[in-house]
Amino acid sequence: MNDIGTLYVISAPSGAGKTSLVKALLDNDEQVCVSVSHTTRDMRPGEVDGKDYNFVPMDQFNNMIEQGQFLEFAEVFTNKYGTSRPWVEEQLEQGMDVILEIDWQGAQQVRQQMPDCISLFILPPSTEELRKRLTGRGTDSDEVINHRMSESMSEMSHYPEFQYLVFNDDFDTALNDLQTVFSARRLELSRQQLKQAQILAELLSE
Repeated sequence: MNDIGTLYVISAPSGAGKTSLVKALLDNDEQVCVSVSHTTRDMRPGEVDGKDYNFVPMDQFNNMIEQGQFLEFAEVFTNKYGTSRPWVEEQLEQGMDVILEIDWQGAQQVRQQMPDCISLFILPPSTEELRKRLTGRGTDSDEVINHRMSESMSEMSHYPEFQYLVFNDDFDTALNDLQTVFSARRLELSRQQLKQAQILAELLSE
């Protein structure tokens, strides 16, 4: 019997470094995958269907909502985005750990449907560093940067809703902290009993 994978919900404000951390985690862990969201928006140049997003027409997306096929979904401007529940469940049944990179609102929806999921929130080390990261190449106006800071501050206020906090000051340290959560989960008694059943039986046979 295969060990069942774990669903991880990872959220962060813009500028916290979530995407880079998750990519590095995937590069070092073959037992983890990231859910590819469905969306109704048009495909952009360079994007690949099924890799960047699953691009579907609006009527198909709405039918999926009616059929309860989304763990979470949201409407952004005139487009919709959602996480396929059947796909996530299939990966978990195959023993894969699945990461959902979603905002705090999506995380609330997922926790309602799958309360056993593990949730993590990634934070920057300071507001000064966050502003520095959001400033980027220095091409945005102060008005735009201030708006992005305001949005990030609002997002960060929801950190108490999550089980784990990772502060991304030093990238390697933050990555190690993230990996530690995944490693600890796999070492839990119930999972080790299932995965190492033969060894445990042999150890206790005499």
